[in-house]
Amino acid sequence: MNAGQIEVESTLTERYQTTVPEQVRRALNLSKHDKLHYRISGSTAVLSRASQPGEEDQVLTQFLAFLARDPTQFRALDAGLRDRIQALVGDVEVNLDDALLPDDE
Repeated sequence: MNAGQIEVESTLTERYQTTVPEQVRRALNLSKHDKLHYRISGSTAVLSRASQPGEEDQVLTQFLAFLARDPTQFRALDAGLRDRIQALVGDVEVNLDDALLPDDE
């Protein structure tokens, strides 16, 4: 387990309910009635705090601010560059839902 990584278990009740362990509640800054988001890939589930209505996506906010600073630096991808990229990666299949491997693997 990596430093800063939390690993805990919880048990499902007869009604398929569980208590979110305290360590997880603290790590995700969860409060009563918060919504949870699950991402399933094969037999692996990733649990995260669902964004609340009105809650800003910090990554998106920073990216939009970056674009706003100088929108003239961006232009459409020309056909020649698109074709060169396609020639380099055309046969590579990518599943954006696959988990990334740790650096040490």
